[in-house]
Amino acid sequence: MNGPAQSPDDGFERPGGQARIPGPRGAADDLDPGRAPRPLPLPADPPPAPPTLAPASAPPPLAPPPSHAVLKSLLGAWALAACSAEETRAVEDHLTECAPCAEEALRLRDAVGLLHPEETLDLKPLLRSRVLEDCLGKRPARIPVPVWASPYDTETARLDALLQDFGDSEWHTPVRLKWFEEERSRSQRTTVAGVIGHLMTVDGMIATALGLDDPLGPDAPPGGPTARTEYFWGASAYPTTRQVREPWREQGHTLVRTVSFAGRGVAELAVDYGGFDLPLGDAFLERAFECWVHAWDIADAVDYPYEPPSGPHLHGMIDLAARLLPGAPGRTLHLEIEGAGGGGWDIALDSPGAKPSPDRTVAEIALDGIEFCQLAAGHISPEDVAAGQHGDREAIRDVLFAAASLSRL
Repeated sequence: MNGPAQSPDDGFERPGGQARIPGPRGAADDLDPGRAPRPLPLPADPPPAPPTLAPASAPPPLAPPPSHAVLKSLLGAWALAACSAEETRAVEDHLTECAPCAEEALRLRDAVGLLHPEETLDLKPLLRSRVLEDCLGKRPARIPVPVWASPYDTETARLDALLQDFGDSEWHTPVRLKWFEEERSRSQRTTVAGVIGHLMTVDGMIATALGLDDPLGPDAPPGGPTARTEYFWGASAYPTTRQVREPWREQGHTLVRTVSFAGRGVAELAVDYGGFDLPLGDAFLERAFECWVHAWDIADAVDYPYEPPSGPHLHGMIDLAARLLPGAPGRTLHLEIEGAGGGGWDIALDSPGAKPSPDRTVAEIALDGIEFCQLAAGHISPEDVAAGQHGDREAIRDVLFAAASLSRL
């Protein structure tokens, strides 16, 4: 739009009298008071809005999301699970969008894992006893499990818990069974399933002594644990599979249930081991010992930790092994077992039925309880056992080899 020519003070002029872009306005104190700028017209007031009802309480304004720097500073607390619920959601939402923070979070989580040592998934050996004791204290069992059967009940339950989540590959994992015979170490290769079959067939000797069904059937061969196990392993052209777990488990429950209802006198019932007999109470202890030893073999084969029995149960197993040591004429030896389940035993070496006499002690042996059990199971050679020895070397050697000779397949 054309207009009158402006003076040089109002801006620049184009040729022909048209105004150019105005220059910068001078400071207020540079203006001539007589030429003060005309005030701009005020905008017209908007029409009044119709009255509305205000809400009872207006929602608070949303807080802005935490910045990247704040969220990054929370990664350490997040890895330690020390963030609040709101902080945890904010950090985890951020990790889905920020790759550097996600990598840092993984490194921190791995570092936190090193601060907490891994714990075995096995139940503590005494946990089951404590739970049962608490339950029975509130309502005693009408038919309690005999004390001498408790170690077998516990060890079979622990082994069954170990087998709970085994897949087919674990059941066919090779296991090497070891024992000591004729003053030398022997071994037999089988599988996890084969070990459970071995335990089931030897437990079957207790079943037959109680008048229960033999797991090998009516054609079971005469003899002891070795003959029965070899018969079981050779009875089928196919390898033993995980199907053996259920009959082994059910047989163990039946044995414990049967002796619980049988009364006190049943503990003296003889169990035929092929070359010798054991009272039923000792036979249950022996089966608990072998169950633990072979559970340890299985756990070692699948690379899984396995704890020893509780102190009282381990003491009973060691006591049985000490009582079964064969004698030699004219000597007495003191056996000191250290650690959980330990104690002291004076072993009469003149004859199995002789009464030991501390005055006639010719030697002393000190052993860790677990190592003594491994010796009695044939897993450690007498020459390799770490034993404290004092006195008659021949008597000490005889006792160590006699302890190893308690083992068998």
